[in-house]
Amino acid sequence: MTTEQNKMGTEPIAKLILSMSLPMMLSMLVTALYNIVDSIFVSRIGENALTAVSLAFPIQNLMIAISVGTGVGINAILSMNLGKKDYKAVSRVAKNGIFLNICGSLVFLIFGLFFSPFYFRSQTDIPEIIDYGVQYLNICCVFSFGLFLEVTFEKLLQATGKTLFSMYTQGLGAVINIILDPILIFGYFGLPAMGVAGAAIATVVGQIASMFLGAFLNIKKNREIDFHFEDLRLHGQTIKEIYSIGIPSIFMASITSVMTFGMNKILAAFSSTAIAFFGIYFKLQSFVFMPVFGLNNGIISIISYNYGAKNKDRIIHTIRDANIYAFLIMGIGFLIFQIFPKTLLQFFNASQTMYDIGIPALRLISISYIFAAFSVICTSLFQSMGHAVLSLMVSLIRQLCVLLPVAWLLSFIGVLNYIWLSFPIAEIIAVLLCVVFLRKVYREKIAILPGKVL
Repeated sequence: MTTEQNKMGTEPIAKLILSMSLPMMLSMLVTALYNIVDSIFVSRIGENALTAVSLAFPIQNLMIAISVGTGVGINAILSMNLGKKDYKAVSRVAKNGIFLNICGSLVFLIFGLFFSPFYFRSQTDIPEIIDYGVQYLNICCVFSFGLFLEVTFEKLLQATGKTLFSMYTQGLGAVINIILDPILIFGYFGLPAMGVAGAAIATVVGQIASMFLGAFLNIKKNREIDFHFEDLRLHGQTIKEIYSIGIPSIFMASITSVMTFGMNKILAAFSSTAIAFFGIYFKLQSFVFMPVFGLNNGIISIISYNYGAKNKDRIIHTIRDANIYAFLIMGIGFLIFQIFPKTLLQFFNASQTMYDIGIPALRLISISYIFAAFSVICTSLFQSMGHAVLSLMVSLIRQLCVLLPVAWLLSFIGVLNYIWLSFPIAEIIAVLLCVVFLRKVYREKIAILPGKVL
């Protein structure tokens, strides 16, 4: 074991969380930035283009859900085997995980080629929005292998404690996307103006570049994993272990796609501008949630490692300190949305109608951030301790059993602003569930471990 890996079992927790999470938090902030920049440039084409990209979001999120969910399973199982010092199992998990995410990308290639027109026609009858949406989504789906393998290689680096290299891969893709967006959308340097298709090309080129860098860094720097694939054998038990954590994670993230699709249908009864705003909101909120997700990626490795090493005290301290960090991040996001909603919307070429919808919406929705900090950290804890189904239940109840039904009921009042109250209501319910589930996990998995002096 190298010093970098051993730090998960020896370094002071507060410092360890920062050293493990900060690189991922920074890279995810850059990722959130290029998602926002993407929408900023698309908004210059027109509101219909922005609406089309907003309608494409559920499918893009589904791609991310499957790739990241599988990656979370790879991360947790690989880290546990590192804690046990079973290096043969570590390499087996890595190879099977790469294969699984390649298969995932093939599913979306087929969707992009044959089903994207039907998907957009199910949500709108405006020809221009359908045309923009099909152009954008076809490219993102057909070349989704870049996203799937980029995520896989990042998770392998994270699982072995090499989070700084993970930051490099995400950062490269983000920078390339930001540079290419205006060039390809508006046709600079002699290139044709490709509109929304240019935005999609910029996205997939950035993902493919990240994929190649991730592969290179793993082969050159990740000495704990054997990347010789001539002896690759699909291992049923390993795949089962990966998906025992990964499938609940996939469903948990996929629920957001279902929720977004449902909200778009509800908002369509009011106006296409409401749909466009909701797409903008999801890009803006990623700037708040991405750092917390980076924090989660760090603590999943720490908790999984120390669970494998049977170190109760370090698990408890990780949970405590992670909640403090998450609350600080969410609190800052809440304040920004409360104080500067108009400034945020100005970046997206907002019309007066967009301001009328967006300013009160951002203020109402951001109330949920105060409660979300605790539930987000708890869901990561459940995943890393082998209780991923509990994470799934929290997300399922919050988004599909509370948020969507409440939003639908409030829509009958006929006032758009009331719909946004469904977000803080759903988060309060999620916190109550997390408290109940946390007690269960503590009794069954943490309390029985031997304590060690830090």
